Amino acid sequence: MGRYDFRPLRVHQTASQLVASDRIQSLPPWHDIIGRVPPAQTLVRSQPLQHQERSRRRNVRKPSKLFQPQRITYEEDNLRREFFGDHPWELARPRLVLENDGRDAERKDWSLRSQPDRPVDGEGVIQRQVFLLHGNPEKGQMPDPNMTPARAYDQARKEFYERRLHQDVERRIAKEEAMATGAYFGKTVLQIGTELEDKAFEEWKVWASKETVKMEQKMAAMYTGVVTQSPATEEKDPEAEAENAVREGSIAMQQEEVSEGAVVGS
Repeated sequence: MGRYDFRPLRVHQTASQLVASDRIQSLPPWHDIIGRVPPAQTLVRSQPLQHQERSRRRNVRKPSKLFQPQRITYEEDNLRREFFGDHPWELARPRLVLENDGRDAERKDWSLRSQPDRPVDGEGVIQRQVFLLHGNPEKGQMPDPNMTPARAYDQARKEFYERRLHQDVERRIAKEEAMATGAYFGKTVLQIGTELEDKAFEEWKVWASKETVKMEQKMAAMYTGVVTQSPATEEKDPEAEAENAVREGSIAMQQEEVSEGAVVGS
């Protein structure tokens, strides 16, 4: 076979010969496809087309990644990066990413400010901005010659704010009308979240108070050797105080007797 293996190039011929010699009963399913689209005859990869213009200099080293393809970028990528960088919470909204053929945006008339059959989201701002910059020459809609990317972004963004505000007003009015006719709505997400935070805070306060008492007791034991209670929790017992006074008095009398005996013995 040599250095290269040419068997993949002759797979169609081999299958035809096997059928002709009755070694196999029927042709494989891929037989006709390989006949119409045969394998490539080139065994060496050529350098991919360089899209970026580079200065022609002598003694230039060849790139280390010779066969690495060029990065494919679109204008919409930079517009999306700018919009979602200014509006990060738009990415948290639920979106429908299912499309029929990936070209749904081309069927919309972006000369209009709103698309009735399309949700109001950040992608609409991007497509509207692209229309303001380049228009739609196929339909005879030419862009404004004085339009700049900054002006197009501001105009598309303001239209987006107006549509979103209009939707919020519609929802609020619909809720008020429903409540006026006797409808009842449960707690909102914000109310539920606030109640959970309050509950967690109350539990933390109980835990913090217990930990504070433990720390005070440890500090008292460190300096006095006896664990004492804080003034707020200390309970006074009259009988215990009387017993302590009698015990201290007896100890003092014993010490005096010992001291007098030592003086007499000397």
